[in-house]
Amino acid sequence: MTTTEQDVITTKLERQFDALDANQDGYLEWADYQNLADRYIEAYKLDKDDRRARAMQAFCQTYWLELLRHAGVAADRLTKDQFVTANRLAAIDTSRLNLADGGGHVIFDVIDVDGDNEITKDEFARFLRDVWKSDAPDAMDSFTKLDTDGDGVISRMEFIRAVREYFLSNNPDAAGSMFFGKV
Repeated sequence: MTTTEQDVITTKLERQFDALDANQDGYLEWADYQNLADRYIEAYKLDKDDRRARAMQAFCQTYWLELLRHAGVAADRLTKDQFVTANRLAAIDTSRLNLADGGGHVIFDVIDVDGDNEITKDEFARFLRDVWKSDAPDAMDSFTKLDTDGDGVISRMEFIRAVREYFLSNNPDAAGSMFFGKV
């Protein structure tokens, strides 16, 4: 069975939920987002006062609060269905946080260790390995897909475009559909 066009975004968000649910209890809580921020900070050995660490922490906090706001829940936790719905709403509501662009820039700034506005294969491999604990043989296939101009690096604009596609595109072949595995 293939994933229908209508289900592509849901599939991507469900995979993200599974990757974030650190204790595998079927809920996301602030602790899961704090864990995500900490994984980036620890993986890249950032001092807590480093502007990239502070930006990551602030983004994760704002993202989490926007998810709660869009889910309209009283509790401080989300089920997978609530997470998917809240992300869909947060991605199109840029009144408080531009999820795709804001998050994309924060993440890019951390991954781009040497600050040259390009992500190399080595920098991307580190991101997959140290942040997402992914060592799947096909994980680096996403690098090639994200490098849309084929110059051997992922530019900031290629990365931001892919993050937008992750949240907004129903195309399973879009570069942004590769972040949590091929859809």
